[in-house]
Amino acid sequence: MVLLIAAALAIGLKRDAAPPRLSLTPLGFDALPDWASDNPALVVPAFLRSCGRFSKEPDAAPFGPTERGVDYGVVGDWLPACREAAMLPTGNEKAARRFFEATFVMMAVADYGATSGLFTGYFELELDGSRHRHGRYQTPIYRLPPDPGLAHRYSRAQIENGALGGRGFELFWVDGPIDAFFLQIQGSGRIRLEDGELVRVGYDGQNGMPYVPIGRLLVERGEIPHDKVTMASITAWMRAHPAAGAALRREDPSYVFFRIIKGEGPIGAERVALTPERSLAVDRSYIPLGAPIWLAADEQYIPNLRVRRLVVAQDVGGAIKGPVRGDLYWGSGRAAGDRAGEMDARGRYYLLLPRAAAERLAAEEARR
Repeated sequence: MVLLIAAALAIGLKRDAAPPRLSLTPLGFDALPDWASDNPALVVPAFLRSCGRFSKEPDAAPFGPTERGVDYGVVGDWLPACREAAMLPTGNEKAARRFFEATFVMMAVADYGATSGLFTGYFELELDGSRHRHGRYQTPIYRLPPDPGLAHRYSRAQIENGALGGRGFELFWVDGPIDAFFLQIQGSGRIRLEDGELVRVGYDGQNGMPYVPIGRLLVERGEIPHDKVTMASITAWMRAHPAAGAALRREDPSYVFFRIIKGEGPIGAERVALTPERSLAVDRSYIPLGAPIWLAADEQYIPNLRVRRLVVAQDVGGAIKGPVRGDLYWGSGRAAGDRAGEMDARGRYYLLLPRAAAERLAAEEARR
């Protein structure tokens, strides 16, 4: 059936769709860059978390419905893979490799034929905060306003000027606007309260305005060399230039709202706990949440540092746009923050689809 799919598939959106355009091309696992270099058993727990989410839906429900209307099959097409994954011996690399190779069809993802994209990293930030505004705790962390019109009405600058203040939307107050800004970029974090309690917060929405990367602005203005742009270097620049740093942050109109996460976390957009180094944020307009992905990317500015691993699409991000774009979750703590902050890789990824879903795509393309 793989040969039949290969002959039938060159999947894209309809011809009148505006760019970018997703295309999927089936490949054999032996064509993957360094497929044998990773241990696929390490991603099975992450995949099973996704299974636990979509297995609650009706079998006939579309799997990971995307805004672009790509047919990735129905939930019933994916459930046999979940059942097989649940029976795999824990940590057995050979069994896991056989499972993925026998159960899934590998699809090379491209945008109008362009396979290369940008892959960055994120992590769970930790901030000091309080439930009440006082002393050094002057920067609010807001929950999502219940009125969508209100949530989408104001830019970052307007919100920082107090547009939402005094309405009861404050979840916490933290001790610095720079950390609060990066919390929004990361999309999740932990707040250490004055009594030592750690409270996890996660992404719960965005104001609908476009994300403007301030690192790019700093490069364009000659403040930081392109190959030196990291979270640490941006933070250092803003601390050295507090007024200019505040103005710079406001040039990004995007603003993220949070909710309290109880239990295991952080929680991604798929509403499952993320797995360090195995959960990937994608653009769900093109890529379904819950799908395994083979990621092959090379750091642009760190020689010989490569990422070759099987991951699962489990999150989204305001800056993660387009068919070939990803953000790898590295975990919590300083080491994860350092690795996430330095990740600036170019590469490609490959979507794994159950054979039944791949056959649906082949049939759909043949009817066009």
